[in-house]
Amino acid sequence: MRRHRLRRPAGPGDGGFTLIELLIVVAIIGIIAAMAMPNLNRALQSAKQRSTMANMKSMGSALETYAVDHNVYPKGLTDASGDVLGNFLSPLYMQKVPSADGWGNPWHIDTNTNGTIYTISSYGRDGVQGDDSGGPIGDFAGDIIYTNNSFYQYPAGAQQ
Repeated sequence: MRRHRLRRPAGPGDGGFTLIELLIVVAIIGIIAAMAMPNLNRALQSAKQRSTMANMKSMGSALETYAVDHNVYPKGLTDASGDVLGNFLSPLYMQKVPSADGWGNPWHIDTNTNGTIYTISSYGRDGVQGDDSGGPIGDFAGDIIYTNNSFYQYPAGAQQ
C-alpha cells in the first residue's frame, strides 16, 4: 500500500511574490519604457527622413536618365505630385514613383519651362512648407530639397 504525503498549506515565508514586490517591478519597467520612448520616436523619425532622401535620390536618378533620352526634364511641372511624375518615368525609368515621402505627405515637384532644372521637395514631418535657405537643417519638420541631382537642403547632425 502506498502512502500519500499531505502537503502543508503555503505559509507567509514560503516562495511567491507579494503584491508590493510585483508593483515595484511594474513601476521599474514603466520607468525604463518611459526613458526609451523618446529614443524610439527619434529613431523612427530618422528612418522616415532617410527613406525620404533615398526616394528623392531614386526619383532624381530616373529624371536624369529621362533627360539623357529626351535632352530635357519634363517641362513646366508646378507643384506636381509623385503620380504626375510617374506618368513620365514609370515603368521605363523607375518601376513605381513613390506617391508620398516617409511621413505620408505628398511630394512637391517642379521643373522650369525649358526643362533644364528640376526640384523635388518634401516638407518634412509637419507637411508645411518652411524655410528654403539651403544647407543643413536641424529638425525633422524642416524641408528637404533635392535639385538637379544633389541635395540643396538636407538634414545634418543631431535631429530634434
